[in-house]
Amino acid sequence: MGLDDKVDNKAEELGGKAKERVGEATNDKDLEAEGKGDQAGANLKQAGEKVKDAFKD
Repeated sequence: MGLDDKVDNKAEELGGKAKERVGEATNDKDLEAEGKGDQAGANLKQAGEKVKDAFKD
């Protein structure tokens, strides 16, 4: 996994956590769900990159 990909995925994950927390604080269920979705997407990307890395070795 390239460093750029790791940074991008982590930023997306952290952004999702922030959205989720703001959604919880403001009782905005749509924003909360969007944040959870962003986190899930970032985690899937990270997993996919790890699989690709495993086959490179």
